[in-house]
Amino acid sequence: MGSSDRISRREAVRRGGTLAAGIALIPTDLARRLAEVAPQEAVIPWTNAPEPGGRANTLDWQALTSWVTPTEDLFSVGHYGTPEIDAEAWRLEVTGLVERPMTLGLDGIRARPRRSVTCAIECAGNRGFGTFVGAIHNATWTGTPLAPLLAETGVRPEGIEVVFFGADQGTEEIRDVEVVQNFARSMSLEDATADDVLLAYEVNGEPLPAGNGFPLRLVAPGWYGVAHVKWLERIEVRDRRFMGKFMARDYVTLRQEGPDHEATWAETSVGRMNVNSIPAKVVRAGSAYRIHGAAWGDDIGRVEVRIDDGPWRPAQLGQGSDDPHTWTFWQMDWDAEAGTHTVTSRAVSASGEVQPAPDDPVLAQKITYWESNGQVTREIVIE
Repeated sequence: MGSSDRISRREAVRRGGTLAAGIALIPTDLARRLAEVAPQEAVIPWTNAPEPGGRANTLDWQALTSWVTPTEDLFSVGHYGTPEIDAEAWRLEVTGLVERPMTLGLDGIRARPRRSVTCAIECAGNRGFGTFVGAIHNATWTGTPLAPLLAETGVRPEGIEVVFFGADQGTEEIRDVEVVQNFARSMSLEDATADDVLLAYEVNGEPLPAGNGFPLRLVAPGWYGVAHVKWLERIEVRDRRFMGKFMARDYVTLRQEGPDHEATWAETSVGRMNVNSIPAKVVRAGSAYRIHGAAWGDDIGRVEVRIDDGPWRPAQLGQGSDDPHTWTFWQMDWDAEAGTHTVTSRAVSASGEVQPAPDDPVLAQKITYWESNGQVTREIVIE
């Protein structure tokens, strides 16, 4: 393959990622909420919205019935299939650089201090390409905090990395050698012992569905979905960074830094969620219009909306604005005129991080589809 072919492919990926950012749709329950608040409001459809559904059990937002995503509508992504696990025989092993290794059954996990967290979880590939949209949900997870359990094991001073192994496994070829590997991801000890990191055995008050990690999964609010290891069976403390497939070879973002003639390339492992937002719908009540949307990925400081090529205007933040790990609903009144219009939103985190435009170098020079959080532009016709 010549250099011109590589450039053409790179540009094709870039354009594809930009297109996907423009047509993605987040599942929410805004339709029901709008109907409850103002039944006379009519939804005006976008002219460039994708059809609902698609891969990985992605959700049709119009079908949801509450701010918390119903359990049956949770998206699920697997890499080695869904393992069949006998809850009675299942055990969690906590091992590695610890003074007191542990082995716990599900009853032992359930007997530990109980805690619930509500958080939005987004697949790292969500909106990376046009056929994969809506891979995000907002649910309430219940389990036991990980930090006290690790403290009880007595992590040794040299332990710096916590690796989470799932029961799902597959054959991988590494340097012409075939090996059987379990799905695994890791975090630094500091990240793994954050107060809100849970070993979860329930979602929305129900036992975990098989596709969402039964009988136990990791829940790490603020991190992309790949970090929330499902079907958890082993936690291991190590003295060096873990470089498994899903940390160092897959779920790696490749980004060009600098112009083509002096480019360097950065590879980073997918980690924390990026600040994100989307205009979800426009509704009409009489002669008035209102834009509704959602923002997520960080502590949302504000959301701004631009109509056509006009100035950015502030939106009003609603439910979820007091929690950095859930999605935040927002709205903005619009004195719309007849004709074809575009509606674009951008979220700004409390720390000042701005959701980038599709042509921002942070996105335009990224040639992998992971972590696609570009501003979304919707098209609409007002009659």
